[in-house]
Amino acid sequence: MTHILVTGASGGIGSAICRILAARGVSVTLHYQSDRAAAEQTRRTLPGEAHRILQADLSDPAAIERLWSAAGAAGRIDAVVNNAGIFPNHPPLSTEYADWTAAWQRTLAINLLGPAHLSYCAARAMSTEGGGRIINVSSRGAFRGEPAAPAYAASKAGLNAMSQSLAKALASQGVYVFVVAPGWVSTRRVAQAIEDPAVLADQPLRRVATPEEVAEVVTFCALDAPASMTGAILDVNGASYLRS
Repeated sequence: MTHILVTGASGGIGSAICRILAARGVSVTLHYQSDRAAAEQTRRTLPGEAHRILQADLSDPAAIERLWSAAGAAGRIDAVVNNAGIFPNHPPLSTEYADWTAAWQRTLAINLLGPAHLSYCAARAMSTEGGGRIINVSSRGAFRGEPAAPAYAASKAGLNAMSQSLAKALASQGVYVFVVAPGWVSTRRVAQAIEDPAVLADQPLRRVATPEEVAEVVTFCALDAPASMTGAILDVNGASYLRS
């Protein structure tokens, strides 16, 4: 049975990823940072019995190492989905310096360094176990910027670069790295924001993506994408931001 570790499984996108993976017969390890109840709720919706829940603070490198060891205790991990992330607002002209520096430090620790450290653990193991896959969830903000949350945009741009560096470094070992970059997604966290007419006016589909749409792309990368796609960044933003 395929075993996949999903970080941020207590959130809307993470929960959808777990559900779609489990529907494909995958054994899922659900990571959460603080909301165990939400992770438990997601696990109850998954078909099968081989799913586990693990807690870790992804801003702590030692906790990431422990997470990897605990997840691997149930057997080989075939893929890792680095989905967990935070989005604190800190507009530069209205944020106090202490809050500004705290936002940068926390955002980079969780959104960039956390995936980097977990990807390191995965790469070292997968390269000796016949290969595997790493899927990093980025954002269109990496390309278009986020004026009220510049640390978020910077962290996702860094995540893209890190992912492509790892794709080059690990391809010969059968470890493939993919990036999924959503725009707005209809999760509970942003429910109020996506009702803003200005947000919808920016969407050619006249709606934002669903968590399930993002999860389908993540699942494709984890289970079906050909090896030659390693290093690819896949946009899931409904043509709201196009790049070439």
